[in-house]
Amino acid sequence: MATAAPPTDPTPPEAPADRPDADPILETENLVKSYGQGEARFDALRGLTLQIGRGESVAIVGKSGSGKSTLMHLLALLDRPSHGVVAMDGRPVSELKAKAVAQLRNETFGFVFQQFFLNPAQTVLENVVLPLKIAGVPRSERRRRGMEVLERLELAEKADNRATDLSGGQKQRVCIARALVNNPTVLFADEPTGNLDTATSAVVEDILFGLNHHEGITLVVVTHDEDLAARCRRRVELQDGQIVSDAPVAAPAAGAAPGGHMATADGTASRAAVVEKEEDR
Repeated sequence: MATAAPPTDPTPPEAPADRPDADPILETENLVKSYGQGEARFDALRGLTLQIGRGESVAIVGKSGSGKSTLMHLLALLDRPSHGVVAMDGRPVSELKAKAVAQLRNETFGFVFQQFFLNPAQTVLENVVLPLKIAGVPRSERRRRGMEVLERLELAEKADNRATDLSGGQKQRVCIARALVNNPTVLFADEPTGNLDTATSAVVEDILFGLNHHEGITLVVVTHDEDLAARCRRRVELQDGQIVSDAPVAAPAAGAAPGGHMATADGTASRAAVVEKEEDR
């Protein structure tokens, strides 16, 4: 996937999902997820219906226990609902066998979590190409694609380092590289800046939204951070396992680089500042 040059206009271009004819890539209908039985039963999701358009950026927000992470796990095919339907490109996932679901998840989705989930015994490159190894991609092709995404995220020189040798911001960029190595259609980010300082958070956000704006990757962000949610084009709020608000964001916030400088749409300004700070450590 080639890196798109940032536009001269800092205002993000209209996303495909903002147009009326945008097709939903992910859908749920009357989604229920329950844990336990009898009096101990807890319904994390209660009949939730949602559509996410191709190329859209969506923030899923809500207090702890509202069901937002449960919803993401179901949308990302990491779990199965108790009742209801999850559909991908209009096809109910329940029609697929477990092996096909795993293949669809590995080929279609990328994941960025608050916790980095990097193997400390492996190199940066080995961590990045893990999805390709699981998919059976040959070693030479894994290395080529892994180095390609590390180049894009300005981490190629760290390819042979252990994950433990990296700063927090570098680790999260490695996680983004791992999420991108299989050329995903949808990127799920669960509190992606929760463990990062303000400047490094700005870099990570700029990278994620640059991928959405310029490459059309559908971005689903689960967050407590209202500033991060404000950068999405749509905000879905959950409470007690139900949607209580689903509305477009009036004017998605632009990223600001450290020192008060406005970042470019792909995060160049703020990324350079944080890279400089990381190298000084």
